[in-house]
Amino acid sequence: MYMWRNGYAIEWAVIDDFLCIKAGFPDTPPYVLTPFGLDDSRLGGVLDKLMDYFRQHEYPFSLKGVSVEMMERLQKAKPGLFCFREDRNNCDYVYSTEDLIQLAGRKYHSKQNNINYFAKNYPYQYAVITPELIAPCMLSAREWCTAHNGCEDVGLKREYQAIIDVLANFQQLGVRGGAILLDDKVAAFTFGEQLNADMAVIHIEKGLNIRGLYQVINQEFCRQAWPDLPYVNREEDMGIEGLRRAKQSYHPVKMVKKYSAVLKERRGAQRCSE
Repeated sequence: MYMWRNGYAIEWAVIDDFLCIKAGFPDTPPYVLTPFGLDDSRLGGVLDKLMDYFRQHEYPFSLKGVSVEMMERLQKAKPGLFCFREDRNNCDYVYSTEDLIQLAGRKYHSKQNNINYFAKNYPYQYAVITPELIAPCMLSAREWCTAHNGCEDVGLKREYQAIIDVLANFQQLGVRGGAILLDDKVAAFTFGEQLNADMAVIHIEKGLNIRGLYQVINQEFCRQAWPDLPYVNREEDMGIEGLRRAKQSYHPVKMVKKYSAVLKERRGAQRCSE
């Protein structure tokens, strides 16, 4: 959440012991993530206060990032109030860590071919991101941005700024990262963190446009950083066609479904199944 605080204009407040997070873009109405708290008997009151806030500011009320579990809690707290719609673009891809390390079998044949090509033609070194590698990783991020039209696209610009922000505060945030070095230069880098006892989450993976490089950084990072965790969450595809194909090509073992929720009174109950 920290890395996107500027790009998504994130603000937060604690309401009745629930952490409430508002996000959005300058040109679109804001939304809130589902409130985080332990006492569901207070959840209905928290939602009332959030809806009052949105009403006072003349924003349509909307919740995003709603998990299946949270959807059930919302329905219990406010029966019949919300329409829920699956947000496919923001569903998380979860993989077996062993699959990402071993890349065994015919379904990963093309991945192994790309890795073999890269290893044969580009003698490389894998390195853990340490304070000494922060500046080279920032340089690599700038080079990646330059290669993508200077990050003129608003989404790419937000992502680039988030990457630089994390790298600048790498030790304080407690994230882990890895890099592929070619001739002592960072050709690719990645970083993530442990999400829970069973799963790591990878936030960013950037590199030069070299055949096999992305397959190598993905495999090496999982092998070096997360061998004892059974699962790796590689987050969502944001509806980007190429990114979706790439994430599907690694054969996730499950998708973590996310839903958005709006008030029925704003759309009509008959449209909830859309």
